[in-house]
Amino acid sequence: MPAAPDTQHPPPHHGDSGPASRRRVFRRIYPLRILGMGLGGLLIASVLHQHDMLTQYGWLAVASFVLWPHIAYLLARYSADPFRAEIRNLLIDSALVGLWVPLMQFNLLPSVVLIAVTTYDKFSSGIKRLWLYSLPGMLGAGLLATLLVRPEPRLESGLMVVIFTLPIIVVHTMAVSIASYRLIRTVARQNRQLDELRRTDAQTGLAARSHWQEQASASLERFHTHAEPACLLMIDIDRFKPINDLHGHTVGDEAIRAVGRVIRDCVRAQDHAGRYGGDEFVVVCSNARTATAQAMAERIREQIATVRLRELPGLRLTSSIGLAETQPHQRQLRDWINDADAALYRAKHLGRNQVSAFQAPAAAANAALAVVPAPGT
Repeated sequence: MPAAPDTQHPPPHHGDSGPASRRRVFRRIYPLRILGMGLGGLLIASVLHQHDMLTQYGWLAVASFVLWPHIAYLLARYSADPFRAEIRNLLIDSALVGLWVPLMQFNLLPSVVLIAVTTYDKFSSGIKRLWLYSLPGMLGAGLLATLLVRPEPRLESGLMVVIFTLPIIVVHTMAVSIASYRLIRTVARQNRQLDELRRTDAQTGLAARSHWQEQASASLERFHTHAEPACLLMIDIDRFKPINDLHGHTVGDEAIRAVGRVIRDCVRAQDHAGRYGGDEFVVVCSNARTATAQAMAERIREQIATVRLRELPGLRLTSSIGLAETQPHQRQLRDWINDADAALYRAKHLGRNQVSAFQAPAAAANAALAVVPAPGT
């Protein structure tokens, strides 16, 4: 009857990994069993004292609550399978509690507390259906003791029994609360790490596509609702396919990582740089006009030209960059991306290794700005 389950590091399930993890189970439970059995032993001793049975069953209480935790530790430590041995020990814990319920003459308060604490520990051990497996042993031991001793039920509890019940309730509750708090903190930290992994492109360390698209959509929404400008940069490594074909994917991967580092170092804190796919990158320039974004794009282009790869130091990288500022006709993110992509295509068409800003067709611009009055009005 451990005082509290180790919910932060539960024993592994049957399918969980490794011998090392299984060997650690009994070591974690050992101090908890000493504490739980110690408090339970004091509680049972107070009941035996109330019923003037301390001399009759005192030796059994010592064996159950003082010696048993150390015997259980040794049984698990020197077992060929410590994990299975510790499961047996946990089942014996429950059987001991079942044994002592009739020996305490079914004294109501300590019986309920000990059964509840022991069963809760089985739930919280992390071992599937362990609480269910413990019930036959607990009930069987209680039935056997009842048949042998035939105790006369004495349900009432004196003041001393109540006093010795409080420590196991308080300590167990605090231990469970602390373990639960640590578990919550651990889960929250793992969730943050998983969210960070979801938002990050593993190869470059830039934002993954889903994350930068969220930021781009938010910037486009702010433009339409608050007239806050923003710019989108589409960055493409020039002639990247021949690099992969001629020098292999190792060089290609190194080039992508190097360009990712350059982009990350050139953007502002409020900007969001991400991976579009393949050798294409995106930067969402928040609260920026074309002039600001173009200066950033030129800085990125110049820095990419200085990159030297470890695998192929003679290779010179260049990039083409398309730039599109938010416009009223961009109702969806796809519209904004298409404009930046058109600007990128224009930079490629003009000879690569340059920055090109999106230019709206003149007809569309005239249609947006002019209204021809009808004759006779």
